[in-house]
Amino acid sequence: MKFPAMRTAVVAMSLALLVTACGKKPAAPAAGGAKTYQIAVIPKGTTHEFWKSIHAGAVQAGRELGVEVIWKGPQKEDDRAQQITVVEDFISRGVDGIVLAPLDDRALVRPVEDAVREKIPVVIIDSGLQGSGFISYIATDNYKGGVLAAHRLGGLLGGKGRVFCIRYQEGSASTTQREAGFLDTIQKEFPAIALLVQDQYAGATTETAYQLAENLISRFPNVDGVFTPNESSTFGMLRALQESGLAGKVKFVGFDSSPKLVQALRGGVLNGLVLQNPMKMGYLGVKTMVACLHGEAVPKLIDTGVTLVTPDIMDRPDIKDILSPDFSKYLDQ
Repeated sequence: MKFPAMRTAVVAMSLALLVTACGKKPAAPAAGGAKTYQIAVIPKGTTHEFWKSIHAGAVQAGRELGVEVIWKGPQKEDDRAQQITVVEDFISRGVDGIVLAPLDDRALVRPVEDAVREKIPVVIIDSGLQGSGFISYIATDNYKGGVLAAHRLGGLLGGKGRVFCIRYQEGSASTTQREAGFLDTIQKEFPAIALLVQDQYAGATTETAYQLAENLISRFPNVDGVFTPNESSTFGMLRALQESGLAGKVKFVGFDSSPKLVQALRGGVLNGLVLQNPMKMGYLGVKTMVACLHGEAVPKLIDTGVTLVTPDIMDRPDIKDILSPDFSKYLDQ
C-alpha cells in the first residue's frame, strides 16, 4: 500500500523492501531466571486520550505475547528534547526494542540511528520519520483522513463558504499529511470555498489551540466551517466556538476522539470526527516488534485504517469500538 503524502518518510525507501527481516536478539533475563523481552513504547505525549489508547493497545499485546512493555514519553507534544532524552535513556538501558511515535520527523532521526547502531530495532507508529533505519511504519493513512474531512465539510457547506484549516505543529508528519489531504481536496473539488486561514498553528496543547481559535473567531466572525487535525486542536476550537456562541452554527469537522468530543458529536456541535484506531496501532507496534525479535519478516508499512464518524452512525457497534474504546482492562484509571 502507499499513503499519498508519505513520500518523504516512506516512498523514498526502496519499494522493493516490502517486508523487513529482523535478526533474533536474546531476551533480557527476568526474575527467577526466565527470559522476557523489554519493549519501550515512546509516545509523542502522555496526556491526551489518543495516547492512553495507544498505551492500552501496547499493554494488551504485551500481556498476550509475554513481554514487558515500558511506557514513557514527554508530557507535552512539543518537547522534542525530552523525547530524544527518553530514546537515549532506553538505548542506555539496553532494551530489546523501541516502538516510537516521533513528534518531529527530522529531530528523531539521529536517536533512531543511534538505537539501530546499538542493535536495538525500532518500529515507528502514528507519525512518519525521515530515513529508513526503522523496521516498520504503522500508522493511519493520514492524507486520506484529510480527504475524508474535506468531503464532509465541503458537502455540509454545499460547496461554498468561508473556512478555517487549522494546522497543528511544524515537524509533525501525521498532522501535516492530514492538512495536505484537506487542503488539496478543498482546492480541487470545492473551488468556491474560500480558505480564510490555512497557515496558523494551534500548538501542542488545548490551551494554545483555544487561544488561536479565539483570536481567529474574533478576526473572522463570519466563518462558515472549520477543520482541525488532532484531538487538542479540535477541543480547543470547540471551546472557542462554544464561548463565542457559534457552536452548532459553524460546520465543524475534527480529528481524533475523547469523551468531550463524543458528547459534542452527539449534540450536533461537531459534524464529523475522522478517527484512527489508536489501540490497534499500539497493539500492532508491540506485536510487530516481537515478531521482528523472533526473526520473522515484518511488513515495512502497515495501515491501521481511518474512519469518518458522523452523528447518524456513531452508535453503530463497530463505530463505538473506535469512538469510545474501553481500555479499562489495560490501564489503571
